[in-house]
Amino acid sequence: MDETEFWEIVDRSREAADGDPEEQADLLVDRLLQYDPDSVLDFARHFEARYNRAYRWDLWGAAAVLLDGASDDAFDYFRCWLIGQGREVFEGALHDPDALADLLGEFDEEVDGDGEELGYAADEAYEQLTGVEAPDLGIPSQAEEPEGTPLDFEDDSALASRFPRLWERFGTG
Repeated sequence: MDETEFWEIVDRSREAADGDPEEQADLLVDRLLQYDPDSVLDFARHFEARYNRAYRWDLWGAAAVLLDGASDDAFDYFRCWLIGQGREVFEGALHDPDALADLLGEFDEEVDGDGEELGYAADEAYEQLTGVEAPDLGIPSQAEEPEGTPLDFEDDSALASRFPRLWERFGTG
C-alpha cells in the first residue's frame, strides 16, 4: 500500500462517517478487512509514521487551543484525529499549525479532536484477519520529547501570540 492509497482510505472513511471519529474508526476497520494482512500492516506503518511526525510542541499548542487544554493522552488522541482529517488538513497543520483555523470547518470539542479509536483500527483489522496481534511494525519509535520548542499551555497570552488565527476562532481567553 502506498501513501496515496493510505490517504484515499482515510478520506473515504472520514467522508462516509460524516466527520464522526468513532464511526470513522469502525468504517476504517471494515475497509481494512477487505485487504490482506500485509497491506493492513502497511496501512499501520503509514499511520504510525504520521503519528510520530506530528509529535511536535507547536501542534500540541494548537491542540491546547482547540481543546481548551491538552494532556499527554489528549494530544495522542488529537494526533490520531488529525490524521483522520486527511492529507490536506494533516500536512497543512504540520506546515503551519495556526492554519488549522482555516483548514477546519465546524469543530465541536466534545466530538472533534479525539481520534483514539482511529489509532487502533489497523490493529483491530489485523487481529480479525489473522487471529493474532499485529507484530512490531519495524519503524522508529516516537521521540522521547516532542520536536521543537516547548510551549506553556497555561499561558493564554503566549498561545494567542503563537496561534493568532486559532486563538481568535477557538481561544477561550
